[in-house]
Amino acid sequence: MTATTQTAKTVVAKRAAKPKASDAAKRENRTGWAFMAPFGILFALVFILPIIWAIYSSFFRQVTVGGGAYGGGELVNKFVGLQNFQYVVTSGNFWAGVGRVVIYTLVQVPIMIIGALVLAMLIDSYIVKHITAFRLSYFLPYAIPGVVASIIWVYLYNGQISPLVKMLAAIGIKVDFFADNVVLASMANITTWTFTGYNMLIFLAALQAIPHDLYEAARIDGANGFQIAMRIKLPNVRAAALLAMLLSIVGTIQLFNEPQVMAISDPSISKSYTPMMMALNTSQGTLTPGGDGPASAVAIVMALIAGVLAVVYTLVERKVNAE
Repeated sequence: MTATTQTAKTVVAKRAAKPKASDAAKRENRTGWAFMAPFGILFALVFILPIIWAIYSSFFRQVTVGGGAYGGGELVNKFVGLQNFQYVVTSGNFWAGVGRVVIYTLVQVPIMIIGALVLAMLIDSYIVKHITAFRLSYFLPYAIPGVVASIIWVYLYNGQISPLVKMLAAIGIKVDFFADNVVLASMANITTWTFTGYNMLIFLAALQAIPHDLYEAARIDGANGFQIAMRIKLPNVRAAALLAMLLSIVGTIQLFNEPQVMAISDPSISKSYTPMMMALNTSQGTLTPGGDGPASAVAIVMALIAGVLAVVYTLVERKVNAE
């Protein structure tokens, strides 16, 4: 018997041995796909298709066709290949904005994650009573839309009308929250205030999933509350910390609401202060070159940067945990 014949018989035998799906199983599969279809359609319409359109439009740029010595003409989309991406990667304004966002991320994200972890461990301990009230109060800022939160904090930062600034001045502390060397920290404060409670819930869910038998065994061995927190709780929230860090990195790379709103009160915040502001103002034609093509190129390059940062962080975190 040749090898080919033996292989063919083996395949036929496996197919014969594989049980056929029953009518009930087929109906269940069809029912499952039917329930998932609305989500799949909406996901494609609001997520997949816009990405495809952004990639497509990034290869075009609006140019003026016709007209004469006195201007005029008609705006048309012209295929320019990779010129929009060349404009982005060679733009000093773009990389200056990326630098601000990276500094913002390196400072704001660790502070927010550590704060969220501390709050979660306090709520999970026996020290705090009325856990539901504390959990709701910490999470409440996240329920406020980002633009509204930014407007509230701009009011609190305004030196003319802010009760916070007046209170600090009354005790001899004069601070300008819109100063060039402070404004980025002012934005970071808004983000931290908004998202700390959200990340706290991620950590709290991980803490509450830890078997309480471990705590009892540790207490029998003589461990105190601090040792339980350091030796049992922290090692068991690493996966939650990875998730929170990844979400925070991707979120802060898209920094937009805070500088966009603060720019109303601070003219020094330029239209290209962050890459997302640059994308918006480029699409609106207030930056040159304008239009959807260059704006899409900015957004795509930032998506690639965010993806690279997320992958690098994941690999480093896994390597550190493996050691």
